Amino acid sequence: MPLTTTGELVTGAAAARSAVAAFNVVTLEHVEAVITGAESVASPVVLQVSENAVKFHHGRLLPLARAAVAAAEQAGVPVALHLDHVQSDALLHQAADAGFGSVMYDASRLPYAENLAATQAAADWAHGQNLWIEAELGEVGGKDGRPPPDPHAPGARTDPAAARAFVADSGVDALAVAVGSVHAMTTRTATLDHALLERLSAALDVPLVLHGSSGLPDAELSAAVAGGITKVNIGTALNLALTGAVREFLHTHPEAVDPRKYLTAGREEMARTVAGLIRALR
Repeated sequence: MPLTTTGELVTGAAAARSAVAAFNVVTLEHVEAVITGAESVASPVVLQVSENAVKFHHGRLLPLARAAVAAAEQAGVPVALHLDHVQSDALLHQAADAGFGSVMYDASRLPYAENLAATQAAADWAHGQNLWIEAELGEVGGKDGRPPPDPHAPGARTDPAAARAFVADSGVDALAVAVGSVHAMTTRTATLDHALLERLSAALDVPLVLHGSSGLPDAELSAAVAGGITKVNIGTALNLALTGAVREFLHTHPEAVDPRKYLTAGREEMARTVAGLIRALR
């Protein structure tokens, strides 16, 4: 099936008042598991490659990107390729030629005015390359081992009025909002500020994106979609599934040395996780 774009999938999800799941991939096994899981529930899906994943691959974007494109083109469901949490302009400028249809440009660490200026420049460039662009306002937190911000701290949650101005001035196509989720959570115990999400949904006319979704139980994910979220980013849940399955296999088979054996177990568990999370968004 030809590669689709994140913008097309999100537009379709918004029209159906649902959400598209976007999974961060680090290895080829992640890619294969996401597609297998999505195929098992007949759902479109987004493959996301983050700047941190690129750093893991020695700063080289193309090997994983080209593998993801090849896998997507053989998938039985629509698959899009998204470059996630980009802070480097040099990496941003590789997106179009590497097969990505969208990018999340992350200047949320900067003060508002600097975030806006950097994001506006990124959006201008991206639109010139026919790329759909997402940005973030507020601070989801939890990336790179940093503790999440105090949820009551200034700027930790996304302010609806500021978000409306930010979207209008920057020209982005979607906005990741901070409503209580946290990156890299290994337990599904987070809760969202649904009242704030309702205000954001009413204030903005672009799709809303939820980051840090691995820490949310199914009921919270479902409520987030009902509240206006149309793209749900998931990463840590796959890594938990992979690592847990590999640990269990090696504990049971301590003599194993062939990585195909334990990576098969990890890939299968990731695919089951993908299918379950997609079901929770319906």
